[in-house]
Amino acid sequence: MEDAQTLAQAIVNTIPEPFLVLDDEFRVLAASVSFYKIFKVDPDHTQGRLLYSLGDGQWDIPTLRVLLETIIPEQAAMDGFEVEHDFPNLGHRVMLLNARQVIYEGELKSTILLAFMDITSRRAIEREKEELLRRTEELLQQKEILLKEMQHRVANSLQIIASILLLKARAVLSEETRQHLKDAHQRVMSVAEVQRHLHSSEGVDQIEVSSYLRNLCDSLAISMVGEGQPIAIKVMAHSGVIGSDKAVSIGLIVTELVINAIKYAFPSAKAGAMILVTYEIDAGDWKLTVSDNGVGKCASDGTGHNSGLGTAIVQALVKQLDAAMDTVSGRDGMKISITRATFTSNMPRAA
Repeated sequence: MEDAQTLAQAIVNTIPEPFLVLDDEFRVLAASVSFYKIFKVDPDHTQGRLLYSLGDGQWDIPTLRVLLETIIPEQAAMDGFEVEHDFPNLGHRVMLLNARQVIYEGELKSTILLAFMDITSRRAIEREKEELLRRTEELLQQKEILLKEMQHRVANSLQIIASILLLKARAVLSEETRQHLKDAHQRVMSVAEVQRHLHSSEGVDQIEVSSYLRNLCDSLAISMVGEGQPIAIKVMAHSGVIGSDKAVSIGLIVTELVINAIKYAFPSAKAGAMILVTYEIDAGDWKLTVSDNGVGKCASDGTGHNSGLGTAIVQALVKQLDAAMDTVSGRDGMKISITRATFTSNMPRAA
């Protein structure tokens, strides 16, 4: 029996964390060296004493009473029971308790094994992380609000500019000036369409290209196609997202090429007149094509039906996108392709 008690005490002392052995009345039968050291209590004032009376009652903790007097008798074991308390010699501490009730065969009495783990530092770090996360989320929310406000103001500004250009176009007497103002109006509207997609999309700088091109071309059709010469504008685009800066460039290119096709491809009424806009994606490569089934190109300017500001804009944007432009024109219409790297197309053309 003495050897067994010596072995048991040696095992208890070997445990690096504070450890207690209690009887069924919660009196201390044994305590580990780490318990005495950490909680600064004397063995002579610990052995055989009620746990709740140790250290001038510092262990008389309501949550600890719930564990020992309510949970353990019902469940016989409990892991990860958290106790938070202000200890006189230690200050505020958060302890994680593991408890086991040992019932001996043929005896009415039992023993309770109680292990303590100080997780004060861990909880402090977790709280710091939670606070940092909370502050980060607040900053992100503020950033999102400011970004939406900025997008809203930019969109409003673009709409105002577009409206002014349209009003000016209606007021001027020169047909050439009127046409330039209308073209400028469409360029502003193409940028406004990017802003609208940014405002409605989840990403900060990503735009779904298929819906973007469809909405842009629908806007062009409504404002540019007259009743005297109905022209269908069709969009066929692969699904995918592109950056907002790239979307602005592609949108401006489409705007210029579609406006050119509307103005020059169909000088006279034609049944089934159509402009086809396609956008294809192959991994990191892409191809944008604007084709029509009109009369083709009259002047050899290499970019469209007529040279001018629109041509210069398209050329600059193609260069900015690090792409190449190819124009094919004939009796069955014109096809202008903007290609990033090498790309094999499988889209149909306007017919």
